[in-house]
Amino acid sequence: MPDTEWLWLIGVAAALFAVFMVGGIYGIFIEPSRLAVTRREIASAWLPAGFDGIKIVQISDTHVGPDYTTASLSKLIDAVNAEMPDIVAFTGDLFDARRRNPERERDLSPLLSRIEAPLGKFAVYGNHDFGYERTKRSTNPSLARAGFDLLLNETRKIRLPGGEHLSVSGLDDYVLGRPDPVRTLAKLRPDGFNLLLVHEPDVAASLARYPIDLQLSGHSHGGQVKLPIVGALVRTQLGKRYLSGLHVVSDRRRPRRPYLLYVNRGIGTTRLRVRFGSVPELSVFTLRREARRDSSIQPSGPLDEGSPR
Repeated sequence: MPDTEWLWLIGVAAALFAVFMVGGIYGIFIEPSRLAVTRREIASAWLPAGFDGIKIVQISDTHVGPDYTTASLSKLIDAVNAEMPDIVAFTGDLFDARRRNPERERDLSPLLSRIEAPLGKFAVYGNHDFGYERTKRSTNPSLARAGFDLLLNETRKIRLPGGEHLSVSGLDDYVLGRPDPVRTLAKLRPDGFNLLLVHEPDVAASLARYPIDLQLSGHSHGGQVKLPIVGALVRTQLGKRYLSGLHVVSDRRRPRRPYLLYVNRGIGTTRLRVRFGSVPELSVFTLRREARRDSSIQPSGPLDEGSPR
């Protein structure tokens, strides 16, 4: 083989090695520490007029532990408060459920109580909230002491002084918990705006029969590592179909009322401290009231992949 060809092969190999090394350094040391704020407006004809302009901030999958410290959580809380939310929704996995995670024994309520939301702070369990033993829930004390209403197959109504209200429902974790959608959602009023919190996003297809307007989920970490052409390398149980972003869930029984699902990419990491193509995310939703339309809204699959704006 001529020397020029050997030099070309060596150059290509060196370039590929450099790309791999730079990508690895970025994925391990840089992207997990970033934070993207995604802002979207959610318009609904079923939203009471008094809630027009109300802001919801969603956080999910902090996985507090060796790879996501309480110092990082404190900075996240500052970012949440900077958005001046009316409602805060936490969609599961406060701690990371690894065997050795001393952070799980800590009371995080002094930190979490700093989150301010005049219309309420709500939370649901995720699969990591059961701990490494997969039986004992370890999250409730920190959230409850911090003023979060942890919804375990329950519904709450947020009321304004004028009497208008919307509902917030929460289901138990689908992987390790005991979710009861029939008891929780069957009595929702179809003439009001209904928000649902549930950790795993893929269950949305089975819940579209209920008059839910917006489901907020996490769990998928946005795939955590997403490569060009190859796609997501990490796909969790019940987090394979909907990885991130805003989706319209198809159901022929509700052609004029879309079932919107938003999947937050989460904050922390699991298994390995690496993220690539899935920047940690803080989701901000502004609710808007719109006039009712006669035309059908056709499901269009993913509306985006939750990219920062």
